[in-house]
Formats: sequence, structure tokens, C-alpha cells
Amino acid sequence: MPEGHTLHRLARDLRRDLKGSTVHAASPQGRFADGAAQLDGRVVTGTEAYGKHLFLAWDSGLLLYVHLGLIGKFRRKPAPLPDPQGEIRLRLATDDVAWDLSGPMTCTIDTPAIRTRLLAKAGPDPLRRDAEPDRFVTGLARRSSPLAVALLDQSLVSGIGNVYRAEICFLAGIHPLVPAREVSSEDAKVLWVLSVDLLTIGLRLNRIVTRDPQEVGLRSPSRISDDERLYVYKRDGEPCRRCHTTIVWADVGGRRVWWCPRCQPQSARRPSPRRQPVLT
Repeated sequence: MPEGHTLHRLARDLRRDLKGSTVHAASPQGRFADGAAQLDGRVVTGTEAYGKHLFLAWDSGLLLYVHLGLIGKFRRKPAPLPDPQGEIRLRLATDDVAWDLSGPMTCTIDTPAIRTRLLAKAGPDPLRRDAEPDRFVTGLARRSSPLAVALLDQSLVSGIGNVYRAEICFLAGIHPLVPAREVSSEDAKVLWVLSVDLLTIGLRLNRIVTRDPQEVGLRSPSRISDDERLYVYKRDGEPCRRCHTTIVWADVGGRRVWWCPRCQPQSARRPSPRRQPVLT
């Protein structure tokens, strides 16, 4: 499932291409024909991401709400516009560009009230300027579930997925199976800051990079190769990039999580966290 930086990147790119433009909307697949008809010939007035929610506003006062889910994709097609390929639920097109939506979990037309309802249940989004970190800190203290489970709860924090949770726990030096309520408020603030930093890097690079570039002799995360960009995610059986202990994993709440037993001990004593710098 796409993580939060992907949705914010989509909102930004859609805004660049479509805001202020009259859009031709169609449903090549046919499953969203009625919805596309409500958008066809209308003007996009704005786009917004919140966690894993994506909203497009129209001059009719309606919202297009999209949740990509596990397999959804929103792909950009520059002019000359190709014929739709595959199961395209919705195509939004101008003379210069088309955006093809396939496989979303949710794609619906509604009033702005849908945004209000969804965001009332959502935790703070680390990529938004209006985020309230204290909501995350206090919410974490109320949860008895393992930290790894809590970090995927979108009502606690919006936009963190399986990759970021493993990497954030590693960088904070916290074992992912510790009960969330046992994480101190100081450590919870560290988790929040890491979330902001790493999601910001992901947004700017359009890919997840959590390694400190200095550890691989580079000056910028943008230069880190794909096989060097993560610390623990899907690296079970391989040596930790910092202490060379073998990375392990466990199934928690139906999802795998990875960690380093030495850098993330279950005891209270643990290494000081190293924060990843925000790109400038």
C-alpha cells in the first residue's frame, strides 16, 4: 500500500497539471461512468492529501475522493495521449496530460462533508503543517498494543506504512514489539520527528530513503542506491548496517516487522537515536 509521501506527491503533481483546467473525465473500464460524467467538463480547483486520503476539488463544489488501497495506481500520461491500457477506472485529461487511475480501493464523488468525516477519524499527518504532534504523543500513551501495531493505526498517525514503521523504530532505537504505552513521551516525540523527517525526504525524492548518506560516503540521500537505502525493512538474515548483528523479523498483527536485536533491545537501555536530516 502506498505510504503517505506518495499521496502528497500525487496531490502536488495533480495540482500542477490540472488545477484551473477544464478536465475531460471518462471511465474506460466503465465502472465509474456515472462519477466521470459528473466531472466531465468541470474545472479542478484544488487537490489535497491527508495521510493515505486523496481529494480533488471541483468548481461544482463536489469532491473526488480516492484511496489507493493495496494495488491502486494514479499514473501520468503526457501528450500525445495514448489510448487507455488495462483496467482504467478513471481518466482525467487535458490537451497536455492525462492521469489514469486503476485499482483503487475507493473512488467516489461526494460533498466536502466526506472530507470532514474522514479527517475526524484520522491521526495527525507528519507531512502537514497543521499537524498536532501532541495528539500522537498522548494517543500512543493510551495504547496497549505493540508499538509496531500502533504505528500502522491511521487514527493515531496518518501516512505511516510498513516500511516507515520498521525504519523509524530502528532509528529511534526502540524495539517494535514493546507495548506502545511504555514508550516515554520523550521517545514518542523522537518517533514523531523521525516521521516528519523521513516522510519529507520521501516526498522530495519520490522514494523511501532512510539511510544516513554519510554512512555510505555520500552527501545527499538522493544519491543512495536502492539496495543501500534502508536499514532493516525486508533485510532479515542480513547484517545490521550499523552493528552487523543479524536482522530478524516477526509477524505482528498480520504484517511482518523487522529489527536489529542489538540496536533495538527490549530492555530500557538502548542506543541514542540518530536522526536523519531533512533535505534542504
